[in-house]
Amino acid sequence: MSFLINNALIINEGRSFTGSVLVEGGMISAVYQGGVTPADCPRDIRIVDASGKWLLPGAIDDQVHFREPGLTHKGDIRSESRAAVAGGITSYMDMPNTKPQTTTLAELEWKFKQASETSSANYSFFLGGTNENAHLLKQLDPQRIPGIKLFLGSSTGNMLVDDKDSMRRFFSETGLLIAVHAEKEDILRANRAYYVERYGENLDMTFHPLIRSDEACYASSSEAVALATKLGTRLHIFHLSTARELALLDRGALNGRKITGEVCIPHLWFCDADYPALGTRIKWNPAVKTAADRDALRRAVNDDTLVNVATDHAPHLLSEKEGSCLIAASGGPMVQHALLAMLEMAADDVFTKEKVVEKMAHHPATLFHIDRRGYIREGYYADLVLVDPEKTTSVTKDNLFYKCQWSPYEGFTFRHAIYKTYVNGKEIFSEGQIVDESKGMALKYN
Repeated sequence: MSFLINNALIINEGRSFTGSVLVEGGMISAVYQGGVTPADCPRDIRIVDASGKWLLPGAIDDQVHFREPGLTHKGDIRSESRAAVAGGITSYMDMPNTKPQTTTLAELEWKFKQASETSSANYSFFLGGTNENAHLLKQLDPQRIPGIKLFLGSSTGNMLVDDKDSMRRFFSETGLLIAVHAEKEDILRANRAYYVERYGENLDMTFHPLIRSDEACYASSSEAVALATKLGTRLHIFHLSTARELALLDRGALNGRKITGEVCIPHLWFCDADYPALGTRIKWNPAVKTAADRDALRRAVNDDTLVNVATDHAPHLLSEKEGSCLIAASGGPMVQHALLAMLEMAADDVFTKEKVVEKMAHHPATLFHIDRRGYIREGYYADLVLVDPEKTTSVTKDNLFYKCQWSPYEGFTFRHAIYKTYVNGKEIFSEGQIVDESKGMALKYN
C-alpha cells in the first residue's frame, strides 16, 4: 500500500510541473517538486518510474447509467465500473432510471450494497424524484448521496416529473442539490406529432435534434431556473446541449453559485453533421445538436460558464440502437474514453490539459463537496491516473470493457493512453488490464 510515483508531469490545480507523489495507506502523504532519489524516500518502498508520463487526479463522473438493477443485459456496476477505471474515472454517481427505479430508500440501499461488492471505482447514487415520493426528502442523509435527480422531460425509464406541486416540494423542502434533465415534454410531443404527420413514422436521425429541439431544452431549463431562483434551490442542470441555455447559469466563484450546469462528452465532441455517418450510435437525450451549439459549449467550458464535464454513459445493446429516431434507444457507452476524448481535444488546442483536469476532477469534487477527492493534495485519497502521452489508443471491440461491446469511437485512434489507474491507493488498472479486483468506496459529502 506504500509506493512512490516518481518523476511524473503532475497536472493539478491549474499548473503542470515535474514532481512525485508518495502514497501510504491509500492516501497521498506527500507531494514533491521534482524527482525523488531512493535515498530521499522515508523508507524502503516501491518506486513507480513515471518519467515521461502525466499524473492526474482521478476523474469524477457525476452522471452515469450503470444499468443495475434490472437492465444488466446492457451493463452492470461491475462491468461499467471496470470500464470507468480503464478510462481514468475513479469515482462516479449513478442515475436512478433502473428497474426498479431508485426512488425508495430500500432501492437506494440495495445499490450501495451491490456497489460495495462489485464496483472497481468509488461510487454514489442519486435518488430519483417522482410525482409521489417528495415525502422522502427529510429521511435522506446529505453525507451519503449527491442529490435528487428529476426528469423534467421523458427519457429512458419514464420518470417524468410533471406535477407542479411535487416540483415545488422538491425545490423548496431540501437542502440537497437538485439535478435535472431539462426538456419540456409538451414541446417534445408537439414536435414529434408535427414531423410524423408530414414525413411518417420512419424518421431518420436528422430529425432527432428537431424533435428534441433547442426550444424544448431552453423552455424546460428556464422554468427550472425561475423556480429555483424564487425558492433559493441549489440547481444543477445536467447535459446542457444548446448555446441558448448558457445565459441561464450563474457565474463567479463556484462555491457561491446557486444555478450551475454541465456538459457531457457527446455534446462536446459530436454535432449534427455526424448523424449521416454514425446514425443512432450518437443518439442521446438531449440530442446532439449543431456545430454552433457544440462550439458554444466548448467556449463555455473554457470561460467557466459550465462548471464540469461528465459522460452521460448510458449503454444499450447495438440491437436496441436499431430503427428510426423514434424507435432506437437513446444513449451510449462513454466512460472508457471520456478522459482520452478530452485530452484529444486539448491536443487540438480546444482546451488545455489543466482545464481538462479542472472540469473532470477538481470541479466535480468542489461542486458536490466530496470528501478529500478530486485533487492531488496531501491528506487526500490516492485516486490517481497516469497518462502516457507517447502511446496511442485505437478503439476496437477487442479492447472494450463495456458489457454492450461497442463504442461510438470504434475505429478512432486517440493520441494518448491510460497507463495506470489507482483507486484509494490501489493499482486497479495497468497497461490495458484490470490488475486488482479491490472494490471502491462509497463517496462521502461534506
